[in-house]
Amino acid sequence: MEHRIAEQPALAASTPGFDQQVPHNGYRWWYLDAFSDDGTAGLTVIVFVGSVFSPYYFRARRQGRGQPENFCSINVILYGPKRNYWTLTERDQAVVSRSANHFAVGPSQAEFRDGELQFSIRERCAPIPQRVSGTIRVALPQLSERCFALDQFSQHRWWPAAPSSRVSVSFDNPDLQWQGQGYFDSNAGVVPVEETFRGWQWLRTEGSGQGGHILYETQPRIGEPQQLTLAYDQRGTSSEVALTERGRHLPTTPIWRVGRPMPVGARGAKVVKTFEDTPFYARTEIDVDIAGNSTRAMHESLDLDRFKSRWVQTLLPFRMPRRAGW
Repeated sequence: MEHRIAEQPALAASTPGFDQQVPHNGYRWWYLDAFSDDGTAGLTVIVFVGSVFSPYYFRARRQGRGQPENFCSINVILYGPKRNYWTLTERDQAVVSRSANHFAVGPSQAEFRDGELQFSIRERCAPIPQRVSGTIRVALPQLSERCFALDQFSQHRWWPAAPSSRVSVSFDNPDLQWQGQGYFDSNAGVVPVEETFRGWQWLRTEGSGQGGHILYETQPRIGEPQQLTLAYDQRGTSSEVALTERGRHLPTTPIWRVGRPMPVGARGAKVVKTFEDTPFYARTEIDVDIAGNSTRAMHESLDLDRFKSRWVQTLLPFRMPRRAGW
């Protein structure tokens, strides 16, 4: 059977492009992670149109109701120093508003102005309700002009918009203030990720005055693994580099036993802290050697065969509630 190929527009722009159209069954997300300067805390924020890991969107696509704006969310995870906080409440298009520089989902929003991306967060944790409220400011340099295809049909694209940026965190609930180094990118697809990929692994090293590396390796259902190995400088400009050695894989996660393979180019990796141990993905702070330099990195491993399984789809609503309003 001939593989269906749909046009995937380029993502790179001078703004985050929160208003870009997302096709039926497709998705777009904007991703931020950061480490505090003192090493005691971190965070992840993901803004979704067509929440790719939503059990509700997964079911809707199979019923022919895959309208992405009906499945939006702002996922905020605060790591340490005392405990972690997880929020991911999905909402429909009635409480979604977006333009080129602004995106609101219920009570939370993201806004880009004068080179700064600001998140105003008003959410609740799940499964145990607890308020999470505060602001995250990201001082973005000039956004990268390059985006990359993640599959041979260019149905999925990745834009490393700002591999290195300064992040300021100020929360009332919990009482949390810190500054650190962050990373900002965006992904988009015209078909569901689980249709194209079995999984992927990704890591980015902590930015410094000399720049750093991003390694991305996907396992497509058709064809050979796709590898992207990028070096970026202090301005965030990226270029492809040739790294061929692969180190040992990390141990599986302690609870759900998700594999944590290393992309080509990563050697000597050691777990510093497992941030996320879920049934189908892991997010881990690691120490790793890349191109002869030992550095701290954020690593992610995704198992989409597990994601598609019935038992995982049954579990997901407990961590991803859905509301028809605020």
